[in-house]
Amino acid sequence: MAYDLTEPLVIGISSRALFDLEKENEIFLVKGVAAYEKYQIEHENDILQKGSAFQLVKAFLNLNKLQEKRLVEVIIMSRNNPNTSLRIFNSIQDYELDITRAALTSGAEITPYLKAFKTDLFLSAFADDVKQAVNDKLAAGIILPGRPHTDRRMEVKQIRIAFDGDAVLFASEAERIYQHKGMEEFMKNEQNKANIPLPKGPFANFLTAIAHIQSLFKDTEEVPIRTALVTSRNAPAHERAIKTLREWNVRIDEAFFLGGISKTDILSAFGAHIFFDDQRIHTEAASKVVPSATVPYPEGDDPSK
Repeated sequence: MAYDLTEPLVIGISSRALFDLEKENEIFLVKGVAAYEKYQIEHENDILQKGSAFQLVKAFLNLNKLQEKRLVEVIIMSRNNPNTSLRIFNSIQDYELDITRAALTSGAEITPYLKAFKTDLFLSAFADDVKQAVNDKLAAGIILPGRPHTDRRMEVKQIRIAFDGDAVLFASEAERIYQHKGMEEFMKNEQNKANIPLPKGPFANFLTAIAHIQSLFKDTEEVPIRTALVTSRNAPAHERAIKTLREWNVRIDEAFFLGGISKTDILSAFGAHIFFDDQRIHTEAASKVVPSATVPYPEGDDPSK
């Protein structure tokens, strides 16, 4: 009987998100595919350094040690060809990561395979793949590549995930009012609709999947995943966000309604292992202290236009 990928949480990860491949990516961009392939084969046995999503991925895989049934599957989703991928798999083996599946497309689009693998979350440094994934209504983020933060290299005992609200957990309808009509109209709209749940955004279903995993540990001393809403909303616009999450019957452990205050210090204090936001200005600032990923707007849904 075939293994059913609808059961576990499925995370698709690009090789450049999992490992630090910035030097190799520069070779590809400047010298082309042939030079990149030659370099990777020559360095096939050189273990890659950890990338910005490495600790998050390892921590998710560690959840499988806590239950008899596998809770998480991680699949390499890469535009590498099989010939250049051996270095990636050698590194996976050296770090003892429980990753056995991959989609290697030799430069072709990744998106068609995300749904085939029942992917719940896709992380990549390649913006085009992430944008297409979001257009396909999948939770996806453009992760800022590089090595892990020094204070994140210790073993992760509790995964901490932080989300922005509008255009990430929620749809962009309220953000569009703010962009086009200003703060006063945004506040008025949110007060008037305080009892009307916000439509779901690209990460709503992912949050529901996380909430399901959390529920499996409700009787344990420490739940292995902790979530936070970190939003520029403030009172009185906070009420609609809280009631929306209540309507969805999902759990958010911590919420920060910042009203325009910088998110960076809050994310550092929370200890996020990943932060998702729709605005690059926030993710670039946050990436200095925590791994961060930008969630692009679906095609034709940019609230600023």
